[in-house]
Amino acid sequence: MASKSSKKKPNSKRSSSKPASSPMASPKHFHLKRFFILISIMLPVCVIVVLGVSSNTSFKISSDHYSVKIYGFELVNEFPHDPRAFTQGLVYAGNESLYESTGLYKQSTVRRVAIQTGKVEVLHKMPDSFFGEGLTLLGERLFQVTWLTKIGFIYDTKNLQKLDRFTHQMEDGWGLATDGKILYGSDGTSTLYQIDPQTLKATRKQVIQFNGREVRYLNELEYINGEIWANVWQHSIKKIRRQLFDWLAVLYILNKVF
Repeated sequence: MASKSSKKKPNSKRSSSKPASSPMASPKHFHLKRFFILISIMLPVCVIVVLGVSSNTSFKISSDHYSVKIYGFELVNEFPHDPRAFTQGLVYAGNESLYESTGLYKQSTVRRVAIQTGKVEVLHKMPDSFFGEGLTLLGERLFQVTWLTKIGFIYDTKNLQKLDRFTHQMEDGWGLATDGKILYGSDGTSTLYQIDPQTLKATRKQVIQFNGREVRYLNELEYINGEIWANVWQHSIKKIRRQLFDWLAVLYILNKVF
């Protein structure tokens, strides 16, 4: 996940170096040797408060009104996973299986995987020119975005057959999530997009800020109990909570544990 940079990626893999000053200058590095699933809720470490609002405007709430809280979490299980899969998007499919989007050029796939065994049950190979990214499930359709493009794909959940190809309005394709009605997207900047799943047009954009600074590199997204959990590339997990019809974002920093 990064911008349209001329920087070469050795062996078709993403750079693990820190992004340049441009919010879209370098991709994320998320390569799993073993895949861990936290079944218990990951309760984070440090609290910051931000606010983003509609279309082309944004403002923030001072963090002075909020105290710092410290949380922990418990790792309750570990499951086998294909060490060659460059995991970019992950969705629980029910029936003890996952939908997974994997990246890397000439290796990108969408697949359904058995949780207990790690066995790939169904696999769709993407065209060599696309780098698979964020994935989310809405109804009977899987939505996927791709890195360094504004192109996304829609798949049938039963057989992973490609149903459609679409063009989105984000600067790049990084993360996707849904609340069951609309899609939420990220492009590696500080902007959180709301997207109509029928038209695939952005209906709202929120710029996430803290203390006057944009929170950049919003990456993979998850929608959990009315909140957006955003993985900030190579940094932390942020928790964005909707309150009073605006987006009140409480950002947590989650220490690396693996």
